[in-house]
Amino acid sequence: MTFLGDLREGVDRLTQFSELDCEVGVLATGAGALSDDSVRAAFGVVADLAREVQKLEAVLAGVIAQRSRRDTGHAGLAQVGGFRTPVQMVQEITGVSRAEATRVVKVGQALTDVARSADRPASESEWPVHWHEPLGAALLVGTVTRAQVDVIRRGLGEPPAIDGRAEGDVVEVWRVAVVQRIDEAATCTVEDLFASARAVRDAIDPIGAEARWADHYEARSFRIRIDGDGRRHGHFVFDDLAAEFWQSVLDAALRPRRGGPRFMTDEERATARELADDPRTNEQLAYDLLTDLVRVGAVAEAKDVFGARQAGVRLVSIRDEGEPRRDLFGRLLAVAHTDHGDATFPGSVLDRTICETGIVPVTVDASGNPLDVGREHRLFTPAQRIALATRDGGCLWPGRDRPPVYCEAHHIDHWEADEGRTDVDRGILLCMYHHLHLHLTGWKITREGKGRFILHPPSGEQTPPIELRSKSPLRWAFDPPPGRPWRLAA
Repeated sequence: MTFLGDLREGVDRLTQFSELDCEVGVLATGAGALSDDSVRAAFGVVADLAREVQKLEAVLAGVIAQRSRRDTGHAGLAQVGGFRTPVQMVQEITGVSRAEATRVVKVGQALTDVARSADRPASESEWPVHWHEPLGAALLVGTVTRAQVDVIRRGLGEPPAIDGRAEGDVVEVWRVAVVQRIDEAATCTVEDLFASARAVRDAIDPIGAEARWADHYEARSFRIRIDGDGRRHGHFVFDDLAAEFWQSVLDAALRPRRGGPRFMTDEERATARELADDPRTNEQLAYDLLTDLVRVGAVAEAKDVFGARQAGVRLVSIRDEGEPRRDLFGRLLAVAHTDHGDATFPGSVLDRTICETGIVPVTVDASGNPLDVGREHRLFTPAQRIALATRDGGCLWPGRDRPPVYCEAHHIDHWEADEGRTDVDRGILLCMYHHLHLHLTGWKITREGKGRFILHPPSGEQTPPIELRSKSPLRWAFDPPPGRPWRLAA
């Protein structure tokens, strides 16, 4: 079927919902008259239509950019219309922000690159190979959305020039990374996909990770300004490691407000209840906490400020076999990640952290498993929690984005009823809400051997079983690109 034929079919599918055949002014009333099943169905149809329209919008934006190149001068398509750039033209017509208009144009340019590459004569062997061509193809067939194309491109960045490695070889590594991100796009959020792309980029280019860390570190700053009403404002630009530390401080202190785990002592429970009932907003609590933290400094004990959970940044490094390699400056050719996988640090930072705090080795197999303790322990050990955080990346319930620090470890084989074992391959991270929801409403999670975790609905529900996939940006580590050295420093 043609593109316009697909659009017509989508519009025709909407006509089955007669409640929507009304004046625009009463559209909300018409939609409110739909049954729950009809709302779900109609929303799915509208989402499909929106994706199709976004494809055409991106393609047309790419054509605008192609016909408004610098060499066209004032005769360019955008310029003839009185616009300085194609981005300005798209922004003016659509009414979106400049940032969104820029994203649309970039996606459109990727699509035109794909089209030009497909049309090139076989004799033109020097035609440039675009690493992002699979993205354009996937967008056109509906495998990914425009937003997903944008975050994958921004997350991976451009392939670098590497001494001793052929350009085509480097581009191929990037293309493999693109294909892997496309494959996981349907099962994760846009934010998660961006984090995954960044983690892969830094893992395959540890030298580039060192340079990116240095740039962020040099940009660190703090300033205080006074507004027109005499109020003082503070503004931080964090380096990556300091940002993770400050976030861990807030997480440790405000955990009960943000749905932390329920398993705690009576004293901890009383403290958590007191914090939850505090009339201050989260922002006011954070302000008071940081002010007190700076005031007391090193004089206070950690428990006086944080309670049972001390703040800190845990780094995870996925290491190859053999001795760690170093560059000519003696820096580790490796990268480290926070245990939730959202931030990446170069080998020099990992080296310094090892000197300060030491290491806790956690051994995992190709699927992110073992660390089994059978039925010796009812609760998962700290080492197992690290393995679960690295493998799962947070609550695995579909559509949930709670990080590991707010999750509980669920035995998929119940401890009492099924004589379950406290083993990593039989455990899974769930946030407090969905952990309770699973136990109270009849949902069940199963796993065959080392395969995928499968979420089953309660008996009688028509929802099909759902395959759960890791939300950790580090999931690539258990399935690296095959067939060639994938670290560019190799």
